[in-house]
Amino acid sequence: MKFIVSSGVLHKQLSSISGVIVNNPIVPILENFLFVVKNSVLTASASDLQISMTTAVDVESQEDMSIAIPAKKLMDTLKGLPDQPITMNINPDDFSIEITSYKGRYKLAGEDANDFPKIAQPDGKTKVSLSSDILVDAISRTLFATGTDELRPAMTGILMKYEANKVTFVSTDGNRLIRYIRTDLTSAVEQSVIIPKKAFALLRTALPSGSTDVTVSFSGSNAFFAFAETSMVCRLIDERYPDYELVIPQNNDKRLEVKRLELMSSLKRLDVYANQTTHQVRFKIGGPTLQMFAEDLDFSNEATESILAEYEEPEPEIDPENPDAEVVPGIEIGFNVRLMAEMLNNLSTDTVIFTFSMPSRASVLLPETQEEGEDMLMLLMPMLLSSNY
Repeated sequence: MKFIVSSGVLHKQLSSISGVIVNNPIVPILENFLFVVKNSVLTASASDLQISMTTAVDVESQEDMSIAIPAKKLMDTLKGLPDQPITMNINPDDFSIEITSYKGRYKLAGEDANDFPKIAQPDGKTKVSLSSDILVDAISRTLFATGTDELRPAMTGILMKYEANKVTFVSTDGNRLIRYIRTDLTSAVEQSVIIPKKAFALLRTALPSGSTDVTVSFSGSNAFFAFAETSMVCRLIDERYPDYELVIPQNNDKRLEVKRLELMSSLKRLDVYANQTTHQVRFKIGGPTLQMFAEDLDFSNEATESILAEYEEPEPEIDPENPDAEVVPGIEIGFNVRLMAEMLNNLSTDTVIFTFSMPSRASVLLPETQEEGEDMLMLLMPMLLSSNY
């Protein structure tokens, strides 16, 4: 049995699904791609039992066939070949594969396709559609803030909450929270699911540039994504997501407006002098400047920078028991500089807005402007200030 396919096209399509495959999987056959040729179409699949991806390539073939083929050896072979037609001969008796190109012949051992785990299929009952560029934006803006603590599995994924007039994406690692809402998406169903971080990372890489329709459906404990010639099925995280609405402050009455790139540059320099365990930077906010301080007492390192900012807060209340007491406007608050820099890096506006209430309560970070149909909010928990300056 044999088929002929373009090496360049095959390599491109396999690259979009090869990230699923892990080293030393629990089931050895998962080190392979599953190849199924039917009606002159090659369907290639990769799986790690939790996530499976499938893509399709047109081939020249006179018969149907299937084989499990070593993924790494095949990818390394295709990567080294110039774009050309290659012939793949499959021996159904010993599952050996012979690849023939213009200049060479390569033989490797495959496995029985029947040993490859069955891939779940959608039931077609719960189905919604969205644009790939919107999905890529949503994944990019939330993926970085997912947690890594396996004892809190819900926080290792991204919440997708479908409602009649919007879709909400939420991620949190306990120190920061990202809520990204698309009000230009509608859904006939209302459902909340938690998508694993790895699944969304693979999906972001596989999605084509530009606007492509992506069909999203849910069936039992799985989520399905289909676009162009590629599809993905992933097992949902079966946990209750934290009630994120309760932690978003509703009464932050202090407002700071600052240039994003200028702030990012300062934070990058200050991180050199901050404690390399806590990465703490102190913000002293008040008046027309934002003052920032970093220090590492263990090595006697310290640094300070100031940048222009616009700060607003309500008129301070006078203590009736001590009306002559001096009231100092502003706020001093500490943050993990690396967490904040990563959040700023995932925004694109020239100016960002911070809102605060107290040094011990969550601060909110917002872009100055947002696209139509987009509503993004970032939350960052402060750090206990370690010293006085």
